[in-house]
Amino acid sequence: MIRWVLTSIIVLCVGCAEQQIQPLPDVYPPVPSNYPPVPAPSDNPITPAKVALGKELFYERRLSSEGTIACASCHRPEHAFSDAPNQVSRGVGGALGQRNAPTLVNVAYRTSLFWDGRASTLEDQAFSAFMHSTEMDADTLAVAALLRSPQYRAQWIASFGDTTVTMYRAMQAIATFERTIVSANSRYDKFVRGDRSALTQIEREGMDLFFSARTMCGACHNGPDFTNDQFQNIGLFHHYFDRGRFNVTREPRDEGLFKTPTLRNVALTAPYMATGDSQKGLMSTLEDVVEHYDLGGTAFPNKDKRVAPLNLSDREKLALVAFMRALTDSSVLTNPAWTQR
Repeated sequence: MIRWVLTSIIVLCVGCAEQQIQPLPDVYPPVPSNYPPVPAPSDNPITPAKVALGKELFYERRLSSEGTIACASCHRPEHAFSDAPNQVSRGVGGALGQRNAPTLVNVAYRTSLFWDGRASTLEDQAFSAFMHSTEMDADTLAVAALLRSPQYRAQWIASFGDTTVTMYRAMQAIATFERTIVSANSRYDKFVRGDRSALTQIEREGMDLFFSARTMCGACHNGPDFTNDQFQNIGLFHHYFDRGRFNVTREPRDEGLFKTPTLRNVALTAPYMATGDSQKGLMSTLEDVVEHYDLGGTAFPNKDKRVAPLNLSDREKLALVAFMRALTDSSVLTNPAWTQR
């Protein structure tokens, strides 16, 4: 909380003209019938005006120190809000990040953010990228001047009810927009909703295998978003230079553990894994991922015991890949509510 206060102190308040904030529609943002309402912090309710402002800021490159990097630079709608096909992303000055940029699809439902879970809210996640020296490296004084400019003044008042500009509020707006990126219209979803023709025979075989006790894929990739929001080591390396969850907790049991990612639109977000690679090289295809699990991963003391050799047939490998491809919701790529004009 202190960091928000310190950042806000340097931002000038230019008047406090109060204005009624728009009320919520009956259901906003809309979600699929099998999904719960989108959660939001009590101090940051979702409103249409704030979503509109957040969308503008999500694509605003001038939030970065060089005016070259926006949130959308690493979370691109044409790649399901990931940075595919890049293994890691580039920030200001072309600086390379350390980890693969995950998708933002259905990120509102995540219980922690980043591969190591160090952020508990989307606001914290956005602020971390905003200030990070190899990502946006924001100049808060310059950003404050931008947000006080005529371009943003009316939207700001509509979103927050006055003209007080703080970095915390800017991150609230971005997080609010990101919470609206809810997707569940893949062929798998249509199958679950009753369209028995939505999946092919081999995709059904892959689904059955995915959720079987034999593969245990569904043990970690479960629920509507195919993630348990927990941390596992899946045997990517003999030694982890990036120590994952350990960097947050300093607990030896968390050495080399990373967050289980959602599999929604997974066919669109390669390369895979936290750093985009493994002991055997770049994880650039779903076939690579299935092969990794079929072989039981690489030996490591903290490796999850469920990651063990599977001895899959060629048909079974094809079926698993086919099923994961059926989790693609292509409407995410073109939805005008999320894409830039």
